[in-house]
Amino acid sequence: MSDSYDVIIIGSGPAGYVCAIKCAQLGLNTAVVEVSSDAKGAPVFGGTCLNVGCIPSKALLDSSHKFTEARDHFSVHGIGVGSPSIDIAAMMKRKDKIVSQLTGGVSSLLQHNGVTVVQGRGRLLAGRKVEVTDSDGSKSVISADNVVLASGSEPVTIPPAPTDDQVIVDSTGALLFDAVPERLGVIGAGVIGLELGSVWGRLGSNVVMFEALDTFLPTMDTQVSKEAAKVFKKQGLDIRLNALVTGTRVENNAVTVTYTEKGEEKSAEFDRLIVAVGRRPRTRDVFSGDSGVTVDERGFVFVNDACATEAPGVWAVGDIVRGPMLAHKGSEEGVMVAERIHGKAVQLNYDCVPSIIYTHPEIAAVGKTEQELKAEGVDYKAGSFPFAAIGRALASGETEGFVKIIADAKTDRIIGAHAIGPSAADLVQQLVITMEFGGSAEDLQLMVFGHPTMSEAVHEAALAVDGIAIHMPNRKRR
Repeated sequence: MSDSYDVIIIGSGPAGYVCAIKCAQLGLNTAVVEVSSDAKGAPVFGGTCLNVGCIPSKALLDSSHKFTEARDHFSVHGIGVGSPSIDIAAMMKRKDKIVSQLTGGVSSLLQHNGVTVVQGRGRLLAGRKVEVTDSDGSKSVISADNVVLASGSEPVTIPPAPTDDQVIVDSTGALLFDAVPERLGVIGAGVIGLELGSVWGRLGSNVVMFEALDTFLPTMDTQVSKEAAKVFKKQGLDIRLNALVTGTRVENNAVTVTYTEKGEEKSAEFDRLIVAVGRRPRTRDVFSGDSGVTVDERGFVFVNDACATEAPGVWAVGDIVRGPMLAHKGSEEGVMVAERIHGKAVQLNYDCVPSIIYTHPEIAAVGKTEQELKAEGVDYKAGSFPFAAIGRALASGETEGFVKIIADAKTDRIIGAHAIGPSAADLVQQLVITMEFGGSAEDLQLMVFGHPTMSEAVHEAALAVDGIAIHMPNRKRR
């Protein structure tokens, strides 16, 4: 192992490992420092996303969805399967296999691209030096012309509900249940809470979700959040808004939750409780006080639009910097930083970063919401189209939701897109591409969309922006 590199990346999550691979592809002598290890002591790559976040949760979401399909929807197709059962151990084994395959793939990619792996806990010192602490406590120091901080995030804990990894768990523990809890409480009705609540609700849990805010999914377009609330209620999720958890008591392998709902004190008992109130940047002990790196009051590293910190030659990407904590956002920041280190002044378009909730139906969005545009005084026009009027959706039995497109009233450029329904994540990506190229509603109106496809909802929503949708009555415009 060398003592000096062109680039050292601390952390190998989606932001870190992608940055490392891109740096190596650009001919830079690159090292990645990773603290996580498996039972055999080998480094584990992929960070939260691959190991205890995006990937395992999607594996369980897929398994649980297939279970509900067999239980509740196969009969309409003339398919009889009796009463299906769920083997939790087998479901978890499948999840673990997927995680192992992907993390092993990252290891192979780092090796293939010539990235040096340094195992241990990395800590940035002054002068772009990185102190690495091994598992036995021994320390060594390596240095680089550029250091990239990519240490990721961790679940937020709250005093009223301390986790014990048994009855009260965080998002990681919720991926490890060995049985379906009959009564499941979830603190937080955001992305993580909804996805985890959906998994176990589909498998038979009676799910109650406590949301301290008085608005459901407030960052989503209001039209979408209202539709989502209706859909989840229909699915059996008991979402209680303006419900603030004030305490918990664990007795006899169950937990009693005390909370206030609209000012009234209440309590409820559960077999398991998931704390899913968000994530915080993992920046504690990642850099020394004299490193030149500074953080805000919430622990996020200060960076400019190019992810450069206030310390020369030090960068920060992913969950530890401003913006949404999204794996794809972090990955592209990693690519941007690699290119900038190599001398190319590329810039990430943060207005075109999509957000996705992988419930069923999926929820996805990019750009501005109507409420944001109203608050900003922007003159806009919007159109939406329901999946209930799409032939492919009817044939698939996936008719809930809609696609919505928002365009600037003067330029016709698309400035926001929102969807709830089948393949919403992939459909919104079509709008991301359109927005990235400065496309307009008319551009989409003039394109040919295959039939029958879910994508036709995008075409019709673009037509609806100007009140000229073909396959539904249009509202008269003043």
